Amino acid sequence: MTDKLNILVWNEGVHEAQNTPASMAEMYPDGIHGAIAAGLRGHLPDSQVATATLADPEHGLSEEALAGTDVLLWWGHKAHAEVSDDVVDRVQRHVLGGMGLLVLHSGHFAKIFTRLLGTTCSLKWRNDGERETVWTVKPSHPIAQGVPNPLIIPKQEMYGELFDIPDPDDLIFISSFEGGEVFRSGVTFTRGKGRIFYFSPGDQDYPVYHQAEIRQVLANGVRWAAQPGVFREQPGVANARRGWYLEDA
Repeated sequence: MTDKLNILVWNEGVHEAQNTPASMAEMYPDGIHGAIAAGLRGHLPDSQVATATLADPEHGLSEEALAGTDVLLWWGHKAHAEVSDDVVDRVQRHVLGGMGLLVLHSGHFAKIFTRLLGTTCSLKWRNDGERETVWTVKPSHPIAQGVPNPLIIPKQEMYGELFDIPDPDDLIFISSFEGGEVFRSGVTFTRGKGRIFYFSPGDQDYPVYHQAEIRQVLANGVRWAAQPGVFREQPGVANARRGWYLEDA
């Protein structure tokens, strides 16, 4: 897999605009998207890493932008309903055609994720700043390469089961929390020709996206999800004529 990829980091940008929590500007002076992009640039220096937010024209997700994107990363929390359905249609079409998609943390409720998975994607949560221990349960997967097992996040929002998602293609990480809950925190899916990786660690209240191990996971996820050689066309219906195989004989 080449590291010369076109990567787009999308963040709704609402917490940054409202400076909530009050530590937002200090933790993420360039926004959550800026921190994620910086981590990717460190691991994938030959790649082009751009950012976009909800406030951008067409949310920064125009046809031109998506056509030139190998992997889209999605972070959302407070403004899922404000994402245009037309834009969601467009992103879905590109994922089905082969664009990679990484959905992060509260993006489990994003319109694009629930549509692609077909379930509520509901879960349990509690935000007490607990320690999260991320256990690798499929060390052979490319996304797990170079990631310590376990991976410790000192403070993080708790996500717990039941996580209402379909059975994933791969279960890579399971998290445990101080309160006793567990969560399928790193899972993959395939939809059409597109590869999807959901990874839960990373909250607006904590500087998780500056943590080196988290940046390693996201870079691995981008490499895995990227398919730059795939012709961007979603599967369609075709009427095959009898004897079609003789035409190329």
